[in-house]
Amino acid sequence: MPVEHPVESNSLVDVLETVLDKGVVIAGDIKINLADVELLTIKIRLIVASVDKAKEIGMDWWENDPHYSSHANKIQEENQSLQERVKQLEERLKNESSIAAEERGNST
Repeated sequence: MPVEHPVESNSLVDVLETVLDKGVVIAGDIKINLADVELLTIKIRLIVASVDKAKEIGMDWWENDPHYSSHANKIQEENQSLQERVKQLEERLKNESSIAAEERGNST
């Protein structure tokens, strides 16, 4: 006798596809109190979604995190380089300003 499956039955693949397409948010707080004094609070936020859906809702932290993206490493290196150049230019401007001030002081 063949086994019949209901027509409306969702397989795990269907459920997973729906979850990744729509996204699921699981949120909760764990609080530890002792004699009405809060000792510890842990906030848990979990979002399960596809990469496309996450980008659509503005979650793209992995693109700028140096631990997850080689592009982020490049940005971080470029930022450090620019900070060094700014520091050098500030020093140069400071030196030129002090030289100009000395020249004005000597000419009077």
